[in-house]
Amino acid sequence: MKKNLLALTVVSALLPLTACQTASNQSPMEPVSAVESTSEAKKLDEITQQYFDEALALNPLMATFVGVHKYDDEFNPPLSEQFLADVKAFEKNYLEKINQLDPSKLTGQNWLSYEIFKYDRQHALARMEFHQEYMPLSQMGGAHTYFAMLGSGQSAQPFNTAQDYREFMQRAKGFADFMDSTIVYMKKGVDKGVVLPKPIAEKVLPQLSSHVVDDVSQSVFFAPLTKLDTLENISEEEKTTLKEEYVKTINEVIIPAYDRVYQYMKNDYMDDTRSSVGLSALPDGQRWYEYQIQTHTTLPLTAEEIHEFGQNEVKRILKEMRAVKEEVGFEGDLQAFFKHLRSSDEFYFDSEEAVIDAYTNIKQKIDARLPELFSLFPKAGYEVRAVESYRAASAAGASYQPPAPDGSRPGIFYINTHNLKAQPKFLLETLSIHEAAPGHHFQIAIQQEVEGLPQFRKFNNYTVFSEGWALYAESLGKEMGMFEDPLQWYGRLVDEQLRAMRLVVDTGLHAKGWTRQQAIDFMVNNSSMSESDVVAEVERYISMPGQALAYKVGERHIRQLREEAENKLGEKFDIRDFHKQVLIDGGIPMPLLTEKINRWIESQG
Repeated sequence: MKKNLLALTVVSALLPLTACQTASNQSPMEPVSAVESTSEAKKLDEITQQYFDEALALNPLMATFVGVHKYDDEFNPPLSEQFLADVKAFEKNYLEKINQLDPSKLTGQNWLSYEIFKYDRQHALARMEFHQEYMPLSQMGGAHTYFAMLGSGQSAQPFNTAQDYREFMQRAKGFADFMDSTIVYMKKGVDKGVVLPKPIAEKVLPQLSSHVVDDVSQSVFFAPLTKLDTLENISEEEKTTLKEEYVKTINEVIIPAYDRVYQYMKNDYMDDTRSSVGLSALPDGQRWYEYQIQTHTTLPLTAEEIHEFGQNEVKRILKEMRAVKEEVGFEGDLQAFFKHLRSSDEFYFDSEEAVIDAYTNIKQKIDARLPELFSLFPKAGYEVRAVESYRAASAAGASYQPPAPDGSRPGIFYINTHNLKAQPKFLLETLSIHEAAPGHHFQIAIQQEVEGLPQFRKFNNYTVFSEGWALYAESLGKEMGMFEDPLQWYGRLVDEQLRAMRLVVDTGLHAKGWTRQQAIDFMVNNSSMSESDVVAEVERYISMPGQALAYKVGERHIRQLREEAENKLGEKFDIRDFHKQVLIDGGIPMPLLTEKINRWIESQG
């Protein structure tokens, strides 16, 4: 699950670069007395747990997704100046509380938690200098998509008792209030000159209109009613009453809420959308983009150096693609090879079922190879599913949803089957490794399962760590005995090329004034991706500035740490131990990971 404004800042998980640099100067290993350490650690635990509990009260949707169901009848508060002020005061309060602790009296995990928590709060406050609330919806996510996921009955919202159904109906009223507040804030954005680019707003419209149906049985929100008939703990009389109330809620609360926002965006907002696409085109946009780079990489990088790194990687990977072209005996240049791969039916599945079956089958092959490289495994399993139809048109090609913390729901590896030509067979191995095992599923599920880890860290998300790890996991494919078929290796190169192009395109769009078409042309010319897939990718980067930088930057950093460990430890280096060290403490910023791995290397000497 990707976080956006819906989570606001109360569970912000990203710390600024300066914070990371400061953190590396404080040693978690310095000896302190047991009494001092225990006392300070207890205060830290109390502060972080209080923060987590209060954050969930401010963010009921996040509570549901992390398995806390006491707020299942509430939606997040509507956007308002008062609510934003409350969130800011909330973050300031906890920054002041954490500043009262003495980090010299903390060691090990406690010191790490202190550093992460303190700078999360600093970063959350810095985030509020910018005004994402004026663009509360995008094709990549927002209240309109999260609520539909919950209401589909296939996500975190429970539908097992009569009370569950009544709680969702109550939550629907809060959703309607929130959606009305998005109209208010989009209007404020128009006045302030902070509006969505036109092509992005156009993609939101069908996401809204798909829920405005005349026949309620065709609504995604009707699905839980099919389950209602199977519940034996509810009497037939109560089922009848519940169904009547539920259908009424869909017709009179949910559908009108979607329709009000749809009508506003279609009839009014579209006229005020902007022709520019980069963040730098907005007020204070250059500084905003610098913040986004810092947010998603946690490293001291500029747009210019990232752009250059990306250009160099694109050229390198193209050279490796040419080598594959020669290996398979294709006659013609690389562009002809790309065209062949885009257009030939042999490289694509012919049905949604075939896609899901292929990814389910490859799971077994990958799972059998993992013990060679890993000693630490998640307890939770995962399953492969197709992306739901109501969000497939604008969703990413693949994604991962974490398992329920209580074990009641497995992780989900989503494959988008909306456009079968966007799911070539040669991506089968690399995409499975990235999204599932040992990529996102390993990293996120293990993070949730680590015993003794403070709850605020169990559900933290650092893009550079999570996506960097998943791309690094792809690079392990040959070590796992995968990519033996040259076209499957080409698939790995396709994925790596996508991440390299992202470095160029994201910085191009948001720092160098590139147009949407310029970005599309660059990706089409340097890959075999279908144009429809390229368009979806480019529009994703427009909507989520800086997020796409994290993959390649994170992979490079983890790979550099591994190479350093291999060089210093020599025969003592154990790849399984290295991977355990990277994963065992959950997601952390790259500078803190660097310090941690360096200390591990020293301990092995």
